[in-house]
Amino acid sequence: MLLMFFARLPVTAMGITLTLHVVSDLGRGYGEAGLVGTASTAGSALGAPLVGRMIDRYGLRPVVLVCGTVSATYFLSTPHLPYLALVLVALPAGVLAVPAGSIARQVLSALVPETQRRTAYSLDTVSLEVTFMIGPAAGILLSTQFSSAVALTSIGVLSGVVAALLYLTNPPVRAGHETVTGTRPPLRSWLSAELTATLLIAVGALFVLVGMELAALASLRENGEVGWTGVVIAVMCVASLAGGIVHGAVHRSLSQVTLMVLLAVLTIPVGLVDSPWWLLALVLVPANVVCAPTIAATTEAVTSLAPVRVRGEAMGLQDSATRIGLALGGPVVGFVMDHSSPGWGFAASGLGGLLLASTGILLRLRFRTRTAVTS
Repeated sequence: MLLMFFARLPVTAMGITLTLHVVSDLGRGYGEAGLVGTASTAGSALGAPLVGRMIDRYGLRPVVLVCGTVSATYFLSTPHLPYLALVLVALPAGVLAVPAGSIARQVLSALVPETQRRTAYSLDTVSLEVTFMIGPAAGILLSTQFSSAVALTSIGVLSGVVAALLYLTNPPVRAGHETVTGTRPPLRSWLSAELTATLLIAVGALFVLVGMELAALASLRENGEVGWTGVVIAVMCVASLAGGIVHGAVHRSLSQVTLMVLLAVLTIPVGLVDSPWWLLALVLVPANVVCAPTIAATTEAVTSLAPVRVRGEAMGLQDSATRIGLALGGPVVGFVMDHSSPGWGFAASGLGGLLLASTGILLRLRFRTRTAVTS
């Protein structure tokens, strides 16, 4: 888990560092910087299931060797690339990025008994929250105190070192008792309505989370309190971290569906009291308390529904679902706020997430009804 913590740091620092590099060093606008991020995100969303499938087929080491080399080379070269080249290489680099999140979940599935996986996944989500508190801040610090070239080079070096350590340690991706025989089962045989519903709910959850952060930033900016953004984000992360600890500690917890609905419903009314900054931070706490538990419950559901033989690919699909949620949430919530006010951004986040999750919930209910009738 300590190794995977450092493996995620480059991922969390990448977005803000690339943005600062494009805006400051290359003299481009934020929209052009966002295009680089979009290309990288699209690449990782497309590549995550493919990379997971390669792990299922060839094991961890060959995949880490290839992806680690590509990631390190990409970040070491970015300070020296013109803007157009940076956009063009972002997509393939995203496709072959080291899937730190899905690898961490696969390794935990292999090392932790099934009865304790919820606790392990919760701890993993807590670790993820900490990387989101440290990674972007470290990227900003290196970029502002030195240069974005130094920050990007540091990310490249860290990516290479972590990939080398992963290659050397070669943690298991399947438990000793999980034997795999025969050929890979066809996609239709395991990507069931239940698993598809789980992934749709995950899309809705990430839609809410990215929309919530964007609305919080817009509210602070409108109220002239943008200087308190770091504090508000830190409060949100701590609340999520605390929720993850509680989720992992209790013997029985709420289901993914219940947690997702709570996340969305608690986000909708936040815009009613979006100032001053300290009050906004307080009203954001309840929604963020269920953030980490929702993500952990999603991982637990995917693990239980996917066959061992294709677990890596299933974890990759989960990564793709989260990236799709992130990609949808920003533009949709931003469009709503551009035509109304930041307060409506919170409502759009919650309602949009509920709409996406409802599709998954209805699909799940339909599947269970059909199964009950058949049996």
